Amino acid sequence: MAITDWPADERPREKLLKQGAHSLSDAELLAIFLRTGIKGLTAVDLARELLNRFGGLRPLLEAGQTDFCEHLGLGPAKYTQLQAVLEMSRRHLKQTLDKPNAFNTPQAVKSYLTSQLRHLPHEVFSCLLLDNQNRLIHYQQLFQGTLDAASVYPREVLKYVMQHNAAAVMFAHNHPSGIAEPSISDERITHKLVSALALVDVRVLDHFIVGDGEVISMAERGLM
Repeated sequence: MAITDWPADERPREKLLKQGAHSLSDAELLAIFLRTGIKGLTAVDLARELLNRFGGLRPLLEAGQTDFCEHLGLGPAKYTQLQAVLEMSRRHLKQTLDKPNAFNTPQAVKSYLTSQLRHLPHEVFSCLLLDNQNRLIHYQQLFQGTLDAASVYPREVLKYVMQHNAAAVMFAHNHPSGIAEPSISDERITHKLVSALALVDVRVLDHFIVGDGEVISMAERGLM
């Protein structure tokens, strides 16, 4: 049976318009993105099959182009559309957090950093520059490393902070392993950066570690 033959309140598009996007299942949301199914499968059936093959919505969204396009119903056009949707979501969140006082709560920062770092397959060390009212001046990924570690150079961080005349900074990096617990080396580099920036009266407010579904604040842990 085609989706158009379903009761109106069961069709994903109509359901979204009537009840809101939050009321839809992962398969229903994906079906709207797919728009059409394939022979023998409705868009919802195809969505369910894809979610099963990839192991869920997130692995599907983060799949590389080759892996994504090898499945029936998907291809380069769908891949580019998906990447555009994901990037729009990141930019929407960034613009929301660019508003005055948006970074006054740790949760707001964690949400932003999750969107920027959680999906990366390699370790990245980032810096958030803030003015004296804790508004974001600039976000920059400064160093990239292997799956295990990133080399962080305090002198380069200091140079970057001074160039943008920041009053305060927050640091963040991801753990591609998915485990967000701070390591001994994380604590050491944080203390080095705090000491270096104290020389120019720049406050280090926090250092966040982004894992799989969890973001840990070193300040909240008392490790700063």
